[in-house]
Amino acid sequence: MGAYIARRLLLMIPTLFGIMLVSFIIIQFAPGGPVERMIAQLTGTDVAATARIGGGAGDFGGGAQPPGAADAGSANSKYGARGLDPEFIKQLEKLYGFDKPAHERFFNMLWNFIRFDFGESYFRSVSVIDLIKEKLPVSISLGLWLTLLTYGISIPLGIRKAVHDGEPFDVWTSTLLVIGYAIPSFVFGVLLIVFFAGGEFFQWFPLRGLTSDNFDELTWYQKILDYFWHLTLPLLAMGVGAFTTMTFLTKNSFLDEIKKQYVITARAKGLSENRVLYGHVFRNAMLIIIAGFPGAFLYAFFSGSLLIETIFSLDGLGLLSFEAIIGRDYPVVFANLYIFSLLGLIVHLIADITYTLVDPRIDFESREV
Repeated sequence: MGAYIARRLLLMIPTLFGIMLVSFIIIQFAPGGPVERMIAQLTGTDVAATARIGGGAGDFGGGAQPPGAADAGSANSKYGARGLDPEFIKQLEKLYGFDKPAHERFFNMLWNFIRFDFGESYFRSVSVIDLIKEKLPVSISLGLWLTLLTYGISIPLGIRKAVHDGEPFDVWTSTLLVIGYAIPSFVFGVLLIVFFAGGEFFQWFPLRGLTSDNFDELTWYQKILDYFWHLTLPLLAMGVGAFTTMTFLTKNSFLDEIKKQYVITARAKGLSENRVLYGHVFRNAMLIIIAGFPGAFLYAFFSGSLLIETIFSLDGLGLLSFEAIIGRDYPVVFANLYIFSLLGLIVHLIADITYTLVDPRIDFESREV
């Protein structure tokens, strides 16, 4: 297993390099950019944009107007700028690193990322790593509890559905799950707000945030209750589709195992149904489900939460990534991509290791990566 892990770790390097390279190339051809955005702000009414450049570039102290910024007769055809001195445009390019060739910028970025130096956000005047740390509590809360709830509810439900396959319990639960799966999470979230968060009916749950304003004044058990009180509706909105997928996966895995010869043999030997189900079937049926836990957590952690974060005013990594893409904040965009990709590769390796822990008969040493 050690050799297999070593090969997988080595393969992460070219894989991560390829992901970053393709993304970087796509960004080069995408319309707009940080320079264009700043020019648009400067030629509009955003006074704060000028102050941001004055402090960030280090050349225009005290937020003073940069030289040539008011020269309405100048233009830069590359960015379509009007009323800005071309020399000032060059200083903007230098500020954001666009005065260097693309390949040099790419390799500088990779070298910094290897050392987990993600630089500073273009438009927030704060380091990228601090931004990510600030948003992590929301994403961890949503991802962790959604994964635990999904496994905790869907696995017992899927096992029971497999045991009672085709019976009324199986039919009506499948109907409810399919209906729930068909409803988009953000639509379900809006419905929950309307009914239970001060919409047209009840005001049982808070509408925004992860904690109340007086959270610091609460006792430890009140803090726990307040925390889960705020998480209830977002988790319900995100969990509808996840419950359905995991429940049917569990049911189908158990049905496949129940039909195999070793189960028939175990029953013929007089073993009880619980002994057959949990002593023999469970381990084999749960292999793919348990091994998929790291991947499920990663998906819940980083995916499908943007609209939920927006609806419930939860400022997490999903919303941060979206705003960075829209705002062309490239350090934040590439830092999130790098971290998510690296975690994804590590999680896939953990999933393979989990397979061997669940079933020692699986041997990755003898197979090609």
